Amino acid sequence: RNDHFSLEAVVSTQSTGVNEESDFSYQNLPYGIFSTTANPSPRIGVAIGDYVLDISAVKHLFTPEIRESCIEGQSTLNALMGAGRPVWTEFRRTVQRILSKEDPVLRDNAGLKAAAMVPMTEVTMHLPARIGDYTDFYSSKNHATNVGTMFRGKDNALQPNWLHLPVGYHGRSSSVVISGTPMRRPLGQILPSPTATTPIFAPCKLFDFELEMGFFVGPGNELGEPIKMEDAADNIFGMVLMNDWSARDIQKWEYVPLGPFGAKNLGTTISPWVVTMDALAPFLLPHQPKTDPEPLPYLKENDSYQYDINLFVAIQGQEMNKPEIVSRSNFKHMYWSPRQQLVHHSVTGCNMRPGDLLGSGTISGTEDDQLGCMLELCWKGTREVKLGESGEVRKFLKDGDDVIMTGYAQGMGYRVGFGECSGKVLPANKV
Repeated sequence: RNDHFSLEAVVSTQSTGVNEESDFSYQNLPYGIFSTTANPSPRIGVAIGDYVLDISAVKHLFTPEIRESCIEGQSTLNALMGAGRPVWTEFRRTVQRILSKEDPVLRDNAGLKAAAMVPMTEVTMHLPARIGDYTDFYSSKNHATNVGTMFRGKDNALQPNWLHLPVGYHGRSSSVVISGTPMRRPLGQILPSPTATTPIFAPCKLFDFELEMGFFVGPGNELGEPIKMEDAADNIFGMVLMNDWSARDIQKWEYVPLGPFGAKNLGTTISPWVVTMDALAPFLLPHQPKTDPEPLPYLKENDSYQYDINLFVAIQGQEMNKPEIVSRSNFKHMYWSPRQQLVHHSVTGCNMRPGDLLGSGTISGTEDDQLGCMLELCWKGTREVKLGESGEVRKFLKDGDDVIMTGYAQGMGYRVGFGECSGKVLPANKV
């Protein structure tokens, strides 16, 4: 429970503590970049209940080294991400102390409280990092099997390499956007019918979401020096929710032989609050080593890096009164872990840098309501997806649809949540 934190002790205008269903418990304390009308400069904040702790207002409570290198003048989290685990630990401990009901430093200082505790309703969120590079993986076995079955049949669902390495491709960091940013339906080359062999230029008709999680790289590595498995966890700063929007008909025509291009570079939405791996540590699942086949030695894990994180996707159409959930998945359905993804990405000597973003790939469970994209939910257009009791159905996304992803790990009397990852589909530009 939130026993170490009393919001009324910190914010004089609040009479109750953090709700047990709040994403932003004292056990969470995720980091983000925010601004306000009163102070439009983007700066570091920590989410707690319905408030944001403005780190710039309490920077004097951090060590001089952290204050100078990670807080002052920083409009992104890149410096903190690159500072490494000892600094991450000290930074988090300082935030916990500041917000603790046992410590008077903020609790008993009305002026500091007024300056430091900003209502969430007054903030504008920004991308948490300057994302130099973005890579997307394809690491859910259920998802890969489903998609492979649709297009190649059950006997050839997984490609021969899939169980041996985390398959991935390099995405486009320039089109990674913060939650709430509208996403325009893309134009591109598509085949006008299943039997057509000549494309037309038209708006995407099979527009889709992909339920993913992403993680930000920490200090990284030098060119030519791979990250080893034993060092991988110290190079993973924290996680966000991710919607890697997909144009299925554009992808079908373009992806041979080099994989996705325009179908995936149109936009990727992430949630604004970065949840640290320390906050997620209580939700590690028991280790289940891969044995069929065993990974090559550089990809073997001796302990678990799989997390129990509940994930949801809801859609609200233009004529609907509220969002309706279409998918209930969980991060535990990943086959390849973030550590394995990072190690494989760098095994060639590729240099990873602070703020690089790596996506999990679509996260699907084993049941029909646990599928992580419309392609699976409608099974390649062969069935309709009901949007709750609204009376509306979908196969793929319509203009005006608002796609809302949420997620949290459930503790005893508290949650470690991610907030929202949302975006509304705008009509395509005129051809």
